[in-house]
Amino acid sequence: MPDWTDLTAPDTAEIEAVARAAMAALPAAFAGPAQQVAVQVAEFAPDDILDELQIDDPLELTGLYDGIPMTEKSVADQPGAPDIIWLYRRAILDEWAARGNVTLGDLIGHIVVHELAHHFGWSDEDIARIDRWWE
Repeated sequence: MPDWTDLTAPDTAEIEAVARAAMAALPAAFAGPAQQVAVQVAEFAPDDILDELQIDDPLELTGLYDGIPMTEKSVADQPGAPDIIWLYRRAILDEWAARGNVTLGDLIGHIVVHELAHHFGWSDEDIARIDRWWE
């Protein structure tokens, strides 16, 4: 039996490392463009984001793509802030515990791929047509 006495929940740096590994493992056609997206990990989504998305419970939002999808970018665009995938540690850990049937790495990887799909121009409806993960 494993010794659980010294284990702690992964911190933000560990969550980011798992996310970066998931991005690096993508097929080459996606891995290159994915490396141009920054990854940030916060404990929870900020209140203004939750309000904008009309989400009452901060544990309901595990990740968010913040940027301009590749399908909407133009060479005429002025360089601005980098595209970012936000991961919300406490919501991720809550979903992982509630599911109980996936590894933390698989869950983080799935969230990252979902948010990267937005970077590539997919809507939530597009993603839902082929991905039934959250049903």
